[in-house]
Amino acid sequence: QVQLVESGGGLVQAGGSLRLSCAASGRTISSYAMGWFRQAPGKEREFVATINWSGSSTNYADSMKGRFTIYRDNAKNTMYLQMNSLKPEDTADYYCAARSRPWGADNPREYDYWGQGTQVTVSS
Repeated sequence: QVQLVESGGGLVQAGGSLRLSCAASGRTISSYAMGWFRQAPGKEREFVATINWSGSSTNYADSMKGRFTIYRDNAKNTMYLQMNSLKPEDTADYYCAARSRPWGADNPREYDYWGQGTQVTVSS
């Protein structure tokens, strides 16, 4: 079993930055692909970004490209999401997820483990 805990969310003004962290425990995630998803009130869970087991391959939702960066530190069993140029429409609960495969995916159904989420609020 893999336990995931997100941190780093909060309130930020539009144009600001936040870095989310996803700390894993229970098992090393070095062979797992990881992903970030988000869910705004009243909306479905949305893909944000994914990264393969080594960090050599990443993929982003179109609206996040150029603003968000996903990366990982397998030695620390932790994944990160650097979010820059935040917009009010980025307001959501952000979830990290782990997939028992080496390659990332943009479908939340492809993930086996989920964190509890961290809230991000971007004020205008």
